[in-house]
Amino acid sequence: MKIPRKRWEVLPPLPPQADRALSNAAPVLRQLLYNRGYATPEAARAYLRAEPPDITDPFALLGMEAAVERLRRALEHGEQIAVYGDYDADGVTSTALLSHALRRLGGEVRPYIPNRFDEGYGLNVEALDALHAEGVGLVVTVDCGIRSPAEVEHAQALGMDVIVSDHHHPGEELPPALAVINPKQAGDPYPDKMLAGVGLAYKIVSALTMRNSGLDAGDYLDLVALGTVADLAPLEMENRALVRAGLEKLRAPRRQGLYALMQLAGVHPERITAADIGFRLGPRLNAAGRLDTALAALDLLLTDDLFLAGQLAQQLHAQNAERQRITREIQEAAEKIALQGREDAPLLFAAHPDFNRGVVGLAASRLVEQHYRPAIVGQRGAEYTVASCRSIPEFHITEALDACADLLVRHGGHAAAAGFTVRNENLPELVERLEDLAAEQLQEADLRPKLVADMEIPLSDLTPDVLRYLDWMQPTGYGNPAAVFVSRDLRVAFSRAVGKEGAHLKLKVTDGRITYDAIAFRQGHWHNALPERVDLLYTFERNEYNGRITLQLNVRDLKPAGTPDM
Repeated sequence: MKIPRKRWEVLPPLPPQADRALSNAAPVLRQLLYNRGYATPEAARAYLRAEPPDITDPFALLGMEAAVERLRRALEHGEQIAVYGDYDADGVTSTALLSHALRRLGGEVRPYIPNRFDEGYGLNVEALDALHAEGVGLVVTVDCGIRSPAEVEHAQALGMDVIVSDHHHPGEELPPALAVINPKQAGDPYPDKMLAGVGLAYKIVSALTMRNSGLDAGDYLDLVALGTVADLAPLEMENRALVRAGLEKLRAPRRQGLYALMQLAGVHPERITAADIGFRLGPRLNAAGRLDTALAALDLLLTDDLFLAGQLAQQLHAQNAERQRITREIQEAAEKIALQGREDAPLLFAAHPDFNRGVVGLAASRLVEQHYRPAIVGQRGAEYTVASCRSIPEFHITEALDACADLLVRHGGHAAAAGFTVRNENLPELVERLEDLAAEQLQEADLRPKLVADMEIPLSDLTPDVLRYLDWMQPTGYGNPAAVFVSRDLRVAFSRAVGKEGAHLKLKVTDGRITYDAIAFRQGHWHNALPERVDLLYTFERNEYNGRITLQLNVRDLKPAGTPDM
């Protein structure tokens, strides 16, 4: 497989004015703060403290007053309330959060998460019929529902009220719900538009606590951190404050299931970071819904039973290993299908009856990572193809799907990720139109991945103090990227391929004054072609192995020393 050459961009040094304004910070920290847009002492201080924005009142969200009033009425009269979520980590944490809080307020609560394979994403008529038959009088959606006007209308025709809380982009028509809580809807005054689904569930609980005693919304910040990070919500503004507070809760975990999952995933609670959620806990929570029903993940977050918590954690751990295996197989097959005779296609598309619908999105992500083009991978059924899309910054995939809505049964998502269902007879035209849109919008784009580094730094300047500054920047992730450095002309003192089939590269590098261990994930192909001297683009981190903590470079990319960056 051809490995695409990546472009490097090292951000320019901060200007003298910002350098003077941030003079109380160390030079490395000044550059990192400036690169993230914090050029004054006040802005830098608020960022490092992860202070929330000025407006966080949940009642500033359109529809919240009506939602809280209806929930309070249901609680007072003992109505059955269904919390209807989604099968990913954001949906599961949202469902667990709101269900647990309503139960603590004395509510009769029925959590409901649809099965990805039998029911698909979001509200569906059959589930609503079943909930109505069980006596449910109020349905509250979390992380779904904003593009389900017909289903909401059906629920109301049955006599059920519906409250929709969803962070996805609305369609042209809002659902005719009793209340719609979504800061992205037209006319909503809430300043932060990027809360995750679990963030909106937390807002509902926060609003309830302002009208009810005996409940502390802060008890749920651990779930907010889990869902927000796992869903790749940007770690800016309120999300950053919520996740920072949630990580503090996770460092002393009180949920039996979460603690058991941390133990299996090799996460040390006292040192947990957003990266641990993104790469260890989130994938395990997602694994249940990708391969089967997500109920095991929901039960894990709700149970107080120590034995059951251990069993469920083991199940999710095993499912995640199986998910990884299936993803590798689908990625390889999808790559062959998408590139066969079309190496220069502006958009990669692959669908097959044998593809597992639960992991096609992960396979699409890998294709984007490898080829830096929008990618769509789907499972083709007898009548319909269900597909997941992943994209690059230059191509808004959900807007592209909106332009093809006349061909689709349903669709939705974000700029970088989306999903759709299409009748098979419409699939060829859909692919052709999406390819035309991609070709038009990407014709001037340089379709090579671009890696952005904060600064160039001598290896010997990487001291423990630098790690302390990086800790102050937590939580890092999407929207608040981890600090990335470039060091040049390093001698490779040692290297070997590690991992399954030598997929990764372990090495030691030195500038003649200091030597560091380094790990380069998914770059084992360099092992037999590694030059003696290299330039590295990397993050700087602690590595813990067998109870011993060392400092290491996590290599994002490497190239022979002196090779042009662009």
